[in-house]
Parts: sequence; structure tokens; C-alpha cells
Amino acid sequence: MKRFGNAKKEDQTDIDITPMLDVVFIMLIFFIVTASFVKESGIGLNKPADSNEPPNPDAPPPIVVSINNLSEIRIEDRLVDYRAVKPTIIRMRAESPESSVVVKVDPKAKTKSIVEAVDGIRDAKVLNPSISMESS
Repeated sequence: MKRFGNAKKEDQTDIDITPMLDVVFIMLIFFIVTASFVKESGIGLNKPADSNEPPNPDAPPPIVVSINNLSEIRIEDRLVDYRAVKPTIIRMRAESPESSVVVKVDPKAKTKSIVEAVDGIRDAKVLNPSISMESS
């Protein structure tokens, strides 16, 4: 069959991807710029200062919360559930209000149990618990 019009011209379909690349680069720049302003949340930790001085003998003993490699929470060598951290710390602070709270963490403990323990301590109105990493 014969076509009408100019039969010598072939149908050419060229796709120009230059505008698409421009849009992609603009989006890339936008996401890079906005990602730099995102503030990551974290836990503020109060690490005890290294000192060779012996502790003050008149100071009350600290409340020790330890988290072992099995992610078990122990307060003064008693195994407690993470939901019992807050009432236990409140009771112990009522008995000795000047006591500080020290969290001793095993390096193999899960982060979830550490966060649960620290959240319970902070819920008990202890603002700056000290965190100590046990050497393995």
C-alpha cells in the first residue's frame, strides 16, 4: 500500500531524556540538603569521670543497676523486670535520697534492655544516671 504525503521520510521517535535528568538531579540536591537538617535522636548519657581519688566515705552508696550479657536487669543484685525499675528506684531513693544511680552495662547486653532500664530510672525522677560499661 502506498502512503500519502512524503513517503521518503521515516517515522523517527527520539526520546530526549535531558529534562528527566534535570529533574532527577534537582531532586537529588533537594534530598541531600534536607537530609543534612534532620536531627537524630539519641540518649543523653552521663558517663562517670575517671579519677584515682577514693570516694567520699561520708557519701551514701550508689544504687547499682546492672544489665548482664543476657539483658537481665538487676538492682542491687536482685533480678527485676523492666516494668519494676521505676517503683524500685523510687523506693530506694526514698530510703536514701542522696544516693546516685549507676547503671553497669555488659557490652553484650541488648540496647532495648538498656533503654528500658534508663527510661525507668528517668521516670523515677533521676535526671542524670551514670552509665558504666563493664569490661569483658
